Amino acid sequence: MAVPSVSFSITVRLEVPASSQTVGEITTAVGKLGGAVTALDVAESHADRLILDMTCLCADSDQAQSITETLRSMPDFVVRRVSDRVFLLHLGGKIEVTSKVPLRTRDDLSMAYTPGVARVCLAIADRPDDARRLTVKRNSVAVVSDGSAVLGLGNIGPAAAIPVMEGKAALFKRFADIDAWPICLATQDVDEIVRTVTLLAPVFGGINLEDIAAPRCFEIERRLRELLDIPVFHDDQHGTAIVVLAALTNALRVVGKSLESVRIVTSGAGAAGTAVLRLLLRAGAGSAGGSVIVSDIGGIISRSRDDLDDNGRWICEHTNPDGVSGTLRDALVDADVFVGVSAPGILIGADIATMAGDAIVFALANPDPEVDPTEARRYATIVATGRSDEPNQINNVLAFPGVFRGLLDSHAHDITEDMLLAAADALAAVLREDEINPLYIVPSVFDERVMPAVAEAVSGAARTPAGVAGVAGVPR
Repeated sequence: MAVPSVSFSITVRLEVPASSQTVGEITTAVGKLGGAVTALDVAESHADRLILDMTCLCADSDQAQSITETLRSMPDFVVRRVSDRVFLLHLGGKIEVTSKVPLRTRDDLSMAYTPGVARVCLAIADRPDDARRLTVKRNSVAVVSDGSAVLGLGNIGPAAAIPVMEGKAALFKRFADIDAWPICLATQDVDEIVRTVTLLAPVFGGINLEDIAAPRCFEIERRLRELLDIPVFHDDQHGTAIVVLAALTNALRVVGKSLESVRIVTSGAGAAGTAVLRLLLRAGAGSAGGSVIVSDIGGIISRSRDDLDDNGRWICEHTNPDGVSGTLRDALVDADVFVGVSAPGILIGADIATMAGDAIVFALANPDPEVDPTEARRYATIVATGRSDEPNQINNVLAFPGVFRGLLDSHAHDITEDMLLAAADALAAVLREDEINPLYIVPSVFDERVMPAVAEAVSGAARTPAGVAGVAGVPR
C-alpha cells in the first residue's frame, strides 16, 4: 500500500558525467525501485562532470536506502552526500519565540520590563482576570503530552514526543495565529501530570492534551476540567470526533441517508472511538430507526460480555439495543456506515461487500487503515482515511485551530458538547451543496474558510446559556 511520499523524501548530491544520458539513467534507476524524482538541480558544472542534487520521494526508509545504494553502484557515479529532508526540516526544532514589541531604546526597556512592567503586575494582582487581557494568556495554549501514545508509534516517551508537539504548535500558529508551547512531561503518573499542568496553567488560555494513552487520558482530562478555569481539549478525542461528525454529515448528504436512521458500526473503544461515539449519539445517531454498534478487540460490545471496564459498560448501555454479539465482521453485515479508529488491516474488501448499498467507510487507523482504501472503494460509495495521499482525509487540523480560536476569543472557561456540535456543523457547512461529492466530503486543511467558520461557531456556542451547560468527554 505504501506509495512514494514527501514524508520519506531524500536529496542525494551526486557527481556524474556531463552526458546527455545522465538524467535518464538517474530517473530510470530511481523509478525501477519505486521512487519518484521530483527535482534535479545543478550545484556545480565542469567540462566533463556535474554535481547534481537529486531529490526524490520514497515509500519508506528501506526504499531510500536501496535507491542510494543503486546510485552509488552505477559506473562513474559518486554519491557525495545523502540528506533526509524530513530530518533537515527538524534541525534545531520547528518553532521559536519572537518579541511582539520593539526593544531598541531605553524607553522601550523601561516600558516592556522594569520599572514600567511593575504597574502591570500590580494591576493583575488586583484583578487576576486581567491576565487574559495583558499577557500572553489571551492567545496561548499548552500542548501537553506524556509520550505514551504518540501517533501510531506507541509509548515512546516525552523526548521522542517533542517533534509531534512542536508540529502541533506550528499548526496552531499557521492556521489560527495562536501561540502554543510543547509541554512534554517526564512522567506517566496521573497525579503528577494533573498537578504539573495545574501549576503551569496560569500562563495559558487553554490546554490541549495530546497523545496520552487511554484510559489514563480520560481521568487526566476529567480532573483538569474540574480544577482549571480554562478549557481542556483532548484532541485525540474531541478533534477526531468533530471532524468525523462533519465528514459523516456530508457523506450522508451525498448518499441521501440520515444520521438518525442509518446503521453505524464503529471499531475501537479507546479515547478517539469513545469520543466519536458520544458525539454521534449527541447528534442523534440511531434515534429514528437506526442503531449504533461498537466493536473492540474482544468483539461486539454487548451485554453478553463479562470483560468490560467502566467505559465499556457505558457503551453497552447506550448502543446495540438489540444485543447483537459476535465479531466486527458480523456487525458489518447490512451496515450503512463503518467508522474505524482502531488497528490496521483488520478488514478486507469482502467484508465491505456485506454492507448495505451506498455504504460509507471511514477507515481512520494511521498510517495504515483498517481496510485497504482501494479495496474498500470497490464496494463502498464513500471512503475516508486519515492519510494525506488519499481523498477525504479526516484530519484534526480541520478542527482544533478554529476550536481554540473560538475558545480564546470568547474567554471560555470550559468546553462543552454543544461547542463540539457547533464546530462539527460549521465544518460540514463550509462545503456548499455543489462542492460535495464522494471524493470530497471535507474541505482541504488549507481552505481559508475553515478556521473562521469553526471559530465563530464555537465562540457563539460559548456565549450562549446552552454553551455553558454539560461537559464534553467520556463517561465516568
